[in-house]
Amino acid sequence: AGATAAAAPVAATTAHSAVAAKPVAQVFVPPPESSIPAGPLGDVIRQGRAIFTDTPDHAAAYVGNRLSCSNCHLDAGRLANSAPLWGAYGMYPQYRKKNGHVNTFGERLQGCFKFSMNGKAPPLDSAEMVALETYAWWMAKGAPVGVELKGAGYPKQGFKPPQPPDYTRGENVYEKNCALCHGNDGQGQQVAGRNVFPPLWGPQSFNWGAGMHQLDNAAAFIKANMPFSRGDTLSDQDAWDVAMFMDAHERPQDPRFNGSVSETRKKYHDTPMSLYGTELNGHLLGAPAGER
Repeated sequence: AGATAAAAPVAATTAHSAVAAKPVAQVFVPPPESSIPAGPLGDVIRQGRAIFTDTPDHAAAYVGNRLSCSNCHLDAGRLANSAPLWGAYGMYPQYRKKNGHVNTFGERLQGCFKFSMNGKAPPLDSAEMVALETYAWWMAKGAPVGVELKGAGYPKQGFKPPQPPDYTRGENVYEKNCALCHGNDGQGQQVAGRNVFPPLWGPQSFNWGAGMHQLDNAAAFIKANMPFSRGDTLSDQDAWDVAMFMDAHERPQDPRFNGSVSETRKKYHDTPMSLYGTELNGHLLGAPAGER
């Protein structure tokens, strides 16, 4: 996936050719964990995997909740259609509208800590960041660079609900399909302080700046992957409705909050996919606790 990775036979070897701009038909298969090498390089790859699968314990200085990377990027970042690492690594550097400049892969990971982990960005040269980038590089070995691989990200193309998402319908979907794992209160389940099933809202969940707070991202992830181990069993409408229900709950403030919910929405959430700064059931979402 980087300059040192061998090109896969599924695409042209010229990383930035016109051919490389087209999606690849096959689903990329990352190397098995048994192939992680011995020695210092393998040690750092394994460290990256440990951070990825148990982030609060292995990157405690940079997280503000109990989520781990693998709560959204399933199977330790390997699973297609759950934003796998092998689908992301080779697509950077790239311009991101979210922060208005070209991001390196390291900067993209920093954003995950800031928003999804409700924490702070590790320095790019920190041991934690080097380990995560090394793990991602190893995961993507053999993948072409600059190619949108099938199964990367969440499958959103053409994914529209037959009807506008609805909170009440979503609540019913949640009760039938999600509460068993995530709890009636959406706070998930923990064993020995570690999330078995992550909280979906509230103070230990992702904040209002995270990508999962956007309805299209949440619906696509849910459709492809939830209920856990039974992905693609909900209807499109059910996936959108339960995404609406989940994202209509309060969570930690967007760290870019400038003192005004309306101004923060105008600057960072001006899309129908974000419920931040909208009123639902008589409640202004994203309002500071003292103003709710």
